[in-house]
Amino acid sequence: MVVNNERTVSEAILYRRSVRVFKKEEIDEEKVKECIHLATLAATSSNLQLWEFYHVTSTEIMEQLSVACLNQNAAKTAKQMLVVVARKDLWKSRVQSNIAYLKSQYGDKPVSEYSNREKFALNYYQKIIPAIYSDFLGILGRIKYHIFQVIGLFKPTYRQARLSDMRIVSQKSAGLAAQNFMISMAAINYDTCPMEGFDSVRVKKILNLPSSVEINMIIGCGIRDENGVYGERFRVPFEEVYFKV
Repeated sequence: MVVNNERTVSEAILYRRSVRVFKKEEIDEEKVKECIHLATLAATSSNLQLWEFYHVTSTEIMEQLSVACLNQNAAKTAKQMLVVVARKDLWKSRVQSNIAYLKSQYGDKPVSEYSNREKFALNYYQKIIPAIYSDFLGILGRIKYHIFQVIGLFKPTYRQARLSDMRIVSQKSAGLAAQNFMISMAAINYDTCPMEGFDSVRVKKILNLPSSVEINMIIGCGIRDENGVYGERFRVPFEEVYFKV
């Protein structure tokens, strides 16, 4: 699937702004859906894809979400919304999806004929990922964390094994997907505004989401009003954030 982009990647990045007020002009649902599909092609930790995307087009749901988004202009004037959800709780099913995909690529042959590379890939999903993601009330994560700190005294090792660390991993992947979406929208002259100011409990209730999931961000979508961008883009000097090593 290819979206007929009107801007290069660099042009889309330069064009993208957080638009606070959208025009009343409608936007094409299918084009937005195509941009969501492009979001799913973002880089993701261990290819687990611990995310879901709720494309909101219902006027009724939009009104409810606007209230949950604290009545921000970017929510009240949006023509559509995208709710990006981090689903760390789905890691087991995503692991099985990856295992099934790998086996489909290996062909119809016994395990004894798998190459070392193929065995390593399966082992990664069958043993390593469960060892990292398995937890019970955060207790196992703390135990693994301290074990890895000890191992790290002797050799480089992965240290982020706590429940909070795994939450961060899933949120980072969801954030990468959200950025893919916003750049894709900018490429076709559509605008967005990522919002973090919202009542997450109410958002989950509106969308009938389990309490265990986490809302990464809510993105208002539309076409920017002439007063929709509140000022010139400000960034701290590049020299303050760029370090050549």
